[in-house]
Amino acid sequence: MLICLTASHKNADFTALEALSTADAAQLPTAFSSHPAIDGAVVISTCNRFEVYLDVQAEQGQQAAGIAQTAAADALGFHHPETLEPLADARAAEHLFSVAAGLESVVIGEGEIAGQVRRALSSAQEAGTTSPHLERLFQRASETQRGIKNKTGLGEAGRSIVRLALDLASARVDFADTRVLLVGTGRFAGVSLAELRRRGARHIEVWSPSGRGDGFARSHAIGHVDGRDAALAAASADVIVACTSAEDFVVDAALLRGGRAQLAATHAFPAAPEGHEASGCPVHAGAREPVLAGAARPGSSEQGSSEPAASGCPMHAAVTAEPRCPVEHGRTAQLVIDMGMPRNVDPDVTSVHGVEVLDLETIRLHAPLEHLTATSDARDLVRKAALRFERGTAERQVGPAIAALREHVEDAMQAELERIGKRGTEEQRRLAEQALRHFAGVLLHKPTVRARELAAEGRHDDFLSAIDALYGIDQSA
Repeated sequence: MLICLTASHKNADFTALEALSTADAAQLPTAFSSHPAIDGAVVISTCNRFEVYLDVQAEQGQQAAGIAQTAAADALGFHHPETLEPLADARAAEHLFSVAAGLESVVIGEGEIAGQVRRALSSAQEAGTTSPHLERLFQRASETQRGIKNKTGLGEAGRSIVRLALDLASARVDFADTRVLLVGTGRFAGVSLAELRRRGARHIEVWSPSGRGDGFARSHAIGHVDGRDAALAAASADVIVACTSAEDFVVDAALLRGGRAQLAATHAFPAAPEGHEASGCPVHAGAREPVLAGAARPGSSEQGSSEPAASGCPMHAAVTAEPRCPVEHGRTAQLVIDMGMPRNVDPDVTSVHGVEVLDLETIRLHAPLEHLTATSDARDLVRKAALRFERGTAERQVGPAIAALREHVEDAMQAELERIGKRGTEEQRRLAEQALRHFAGVLLHKPTVRARELAAEGRHDDFLSAIDALYGIDQSA
């Protein structure tokens, strides 16, 4: 039996999904398949979805779903396996085909999930936890996804959770004039960078908490932030896009406040208007250090020099040749986009003056309505593909029984031919064999067709019982 255990944005809350996302997806197929009643396992784990596809031994029958949830509790150390909704056989197949096509995504039709489904199968193959049934299932899922992309408007380029997040952000900021700090260097970071550039972003730097930022920066021609300067870079950014695979928070209130304190200590200038610190500038709001007139410029050895910079702002003079200060005085908001699952951003950042957070939970609430015509067509294609897969599976179930029946008839025919051969001429034997083979074909045609019909109706056990009762052929094992 095919069993799918699924938790997604449609049937589980964000907290449950976040807890599931911390599991080691690479090791889980092995953990699941170690159960004695499970012949194969494939795990799909994404930012809005956690699913396990299991090939459970057929004789388990009604207990299959319970066995799957017990295996989930053991493999995940998860105390509430009921969070994972079980789907069996045809429903499980149709669900995977729908998932691969992007019909179950936050953004209907997004293309990233198709690659994630393929990678899930590859990971299970590498771990040696697939089965022939699961291999066929995932291969048909990819074929169905490609067919839907070619036949409907659902697979049009650009549908993704990253694009939706930045579309929402574009309503608040003009990326062409925005300083962006990209946190992370993985696949989502590459997609985010491409989308930022598509929106005209020019001032982009990358910081990698894992230390891989330098290579990413060079290969994508953007600035690199050393870990020692992460707080300062975070405080200077108008928009922070966090998309790492880290299991702990990489951006929090302490990071932002610490960076603002550093920035405030280097940001005073002789021409500052009286009361500047109270003017609402987010650099000074929450800073732990006083604003010092004539503070040293970054990289300067002059401490406490009161010589004014020609441009009026020592921070500006030291770090940029642009005609304006890199920190906008009077800026009222700093946007932090959290694309991580589990969260990359500690919720406490909202306690910092002017900070707004756009996370996956918020993004889901703003997902656009699906394209009704394309979606309807796509769901129809999914249903047809699932029906074909189920029929093919059912036919494979009765295949050994049909072969056994044919073998039984063949043996009976050979025995009769041997009897004829002992008393007839060569010509008589040839004509008898020709007639018997034709008769055997006619005799087997109806049972073969009926076996496949019963299998398509889910009644293959009726056929197995019939040939056992009539001919003593037991293929139920």
